[in-house]
Order: sequence, then structure tokens, then C-alpha cells
Amino acid sequence: MRRSEAFGTTSGAIGLVIASVLWGTTGTAASFLPDGVSPLATGAATMATGGMLLLLVSARGALSALRDPSARGWIALGAVGVVVYPLAFYSAMDLAGVAIGNVVALGSGPLFAAILEWAIERRRPTRRWGAATAVALAGIVILPFGADDADAGRGDLTLGVLLGLLAGAAYAQYTYASSRAIATGHRGRSIMGAMFGLGAVLLTPVLLATGAPLLQSGGTIAITAYLALGPMFVAYLFFGAALRVLRSSTATTITLLEPVVATVLAVAVVGERLTSLGWSGIALILAGVAIIATANRGTGTRTGPSATSVDWQT
Repeated sequence: MRRSEAFGTTSGAIGLVIASVLWGTTGTAASFLPDGVSPLATGAATMATGGMLLLLVSARGALSALRDPSARGWIALGAVGVVVYPLAFYSAMDLAGVAIGNVVALGSGPLFAAILEWAIERRRPTRRWGAATAVALAGIVILPFGADDADAGRGDLTLGVLLGLLAGAAYAQYTYASSRAIATGHRGRSIMGAMFGLGAVLLTPVLLATGAPLLQSGGTIAITAYLALGPMFVAYLFFGAALRVLRSSTATTITLLEPVVATVLAVAVVGERLTSLGWSGIALILAGVAIIATANRGTGTRTGPSATSVDWQT
């Protein structure tokens, strides 16, 4: 790998770590919203507002990407994931708890991303990628069983887990679609602006139907503004830049840091509790992320869906 490529890969991984930390604060921040605010309203407001901001800062490039037939289909496919993800994600956390909702949603992302890349590109993971993801997913599986208590009933927990899986599939969908759209030659910021801007338009009816309680006080407005500006707007700028040099499966594995951050905050701030088994799960997730984050060193990088990548073999 050339030095410039190695630097790009490393900076991409660092950007994803920053994005993951920001994303990891969403559940804790949302937990301070009043009970009258539905998770649908939170998800729609966060993604719609942040998506419009992404569109505004990249309007020229986003419009150019939307006019490009080679990118437009991927942008539209990704926009569907952008719409589904926040609604399912915040609902999963509402039903299953901040820690478990995050863990299921983000933990399942790499599997769905790998399935997409195998189904569409016929590329299969190397042993190293498989081992790293297996270690991280072992932590994902263990972590929910490390919850010391649960506010949700069995039925709510089951539905929350299912919605978490739906969120994970949607997350993988727009991550993969983003990487394919970026590979057509457009900047990451332009693709993020086009995809999330389109998603914002589609989410607007949901926001209009459910979002009134978000305006009931200065506190709810401030929390919503943070969710839109930090975990949405800033984080996805880093996310778009990272997808120029990392495969979607690699990106979704590195972002397994998000449920770790979310779990720590859920314990420290929200009051959810974990046993030693839960903390063991966190350690496994960190180990898996560390392996996959360093997998590109010394070999190749990725600049397009057909490029050779250390994480994949034909």
C-alpha cells in the first residue's frame, strides 16, 4: 500500500471512530426527552433536520449526483434505508432499552453489509475479516444477557430486538448504497447530501404528523437540535469521507464502537445496569473493532466497489 493510501485508510477509520462516538450519544440524549415525545418523532426530526443540513452544505454536488444516472439509483436505494433506520432505531431503544437497542441495531449491521456485498458483488470475506467480525458479534450476543435489569416486558423486548434488526438492515443498506454511489466518482459529501436530503423529504410527513411535542419547551428543542447537528450532520460528514477509502462491511464493523459508547453512557447516565458478562461483551466488541480497523495496513485499500481490498477476496 502506498503511504498516501495508508494515510487515507487510517484517517477514514479515525473519522468513523469520531462518528461512532457521536452516534453513541443518541440514546442517552433521547432519554431526556419527555414521555410524550414518540420515538418516531425523534427519529424523523433528527434525520430530516440533519439530512436537510447535509443537502444545504453540498447542494451543487448533491444535485449533480442526482442528475447522474449511474449514481441516482444507488442514492434512491440508500434514501429508503435513511427513512427506515431512524424510525426503527429509536423505536428499538424505546422498547428494549438504550444499550440493547443500540447493540442489536449496530451489531447486526456488518452481517447485513456482508450479505449485500456478497449478493451483489460476489465477494466473500477473508478469514481475518470473518474472525474480527465473529469476535465483535460474540460480544454483541453476550451484551444483552449482561443487562442486570430491564424496564421492558418480554413482548416489548422481543419487538424491540426485531426493530433493532430492521434498523441494522436499513443501516447496512444505506451504507452499501453510499459506497456504490461514491464509487461513481462523486464526493462523499455530495452523496451524503443527496441521499440524506432525499430521505429528509420522505420523512417530512412523519415529522409533521408526530413532531409537535418536540416544540413544547426549550429543553426538547435543544435536545432535538443536538441530535440533528451532532450525531446526524457532523457524524455523517465523517461517515461520507470514510466511505471513499473503506468498504461498507469494514465501515459497519468499525462502527460497532457505537453500541459500546451507548452502553457505557446508558450505565453511567441513564441508570441501566450491566453484569460482568455485559462488560465482557464490550471487551469482545472492542477487540473485534481493533482487528478490523488495522486490517488494511501493509496491503491494499479500496476506492471503488470493484477495487481489491484487504478485507475481501474474489
